Amino acid sequence: MHKQTKLIIGSVGVVVVLVALVGFALNRQQDSAQSQYVQITTPTLFFHGWGSSYHAEEHMANAAKQAGVTDTIIRADVSRQGKVTLVGQIPAKAKNPIVEVNYADNRNTHYHTDGRWMRNVLVALQAKYHITKFNVVGHSMGNMAIAFYLLDNAGNNKLPKLQKQVDIAGHYNGILGMNDKPNRMKLRKNGQPTVMDADYQELLGLRQKYPWKQVDVLNIYGDKDDGTHSDGDVSNASSKSLRYLIADRAKSYREKKIVGSDAQHSKLHENPEVDRLLINFIWQK
Repeated sequence: MHKQTKLIIGSVGVVVVLVALVGFALNRQQDSAQSQYVQITTPTLFFHGWGSSYHAEEHMANAAKQAGVTDTIIRADVSRQGKVTLVGQIPAKAKNPIVEVNYADNRNTHYHTDGRWMRNVLVALQAKYHITKFNVVGHSMGNMAIAFYLLDNAGNNKLPKLQKQVDIAGHYNGILGMNDKPNRMKLRKNGQPTVMDADYQELLGLRQKYPWKQVDVLNIYGDKDDGTHSDGDVSNASSKSLRYLIADRAKSYREKKIVGSDAQHSKLHENPEVDRLLINFIWQK
């Protein structure tokens, strides 16, 4: 019995030490994240592309969570009629919460409607959580929802104010195989496209309507390095044509090209380099 008692006491002691070490490591990790990233209540909304869903946003959102940016990820389901249902809760004083937006009608290319649905999400968040500011991350067609939301609502002072915007694989001026071809479109020195499709011509209104010196913008685009100067679906020129629309009015504007096979259009939202870029851009102190 004496030996068994010693063994039990020794085992308990080892467990206590291990628990203490794990707790210490977790506290160190939490302290590191708090010192590295902002600790604010501003939510960041993620918008998926055509034919997709919130699942395409999960990799990026979870990368932010694993980095220690946030512990809060909820979902905003948007019905085909534009009704918003919030799934999950944002606790009071939650740090850097993320909202994964999910459009039921994920093939709707009437971009004013996509923008109106984005407005509905913001109104729902505003009503429930009283948000006054927000950030956005868009992939592919999600960027058009963001752009047309701003085109139609940038002057509405009753809505929350956009702070940071990350655009990934945006097709502002055409899609390869539809209304664009590899290496066809060129950009002038000021960023203006030599050819403008109908959607882009509408978006020219952003040159007067985009929030004045309010938004920091990061425009990420992919180049498969196969001679097409594209991510396989969108030409670099189409993605970079955003600069002509908003750069003069943005608080800051920068572009980042991702190169290689993992820069393919649908792989960009699963790309660790993209994760690091958006995490540092949105949340790093």
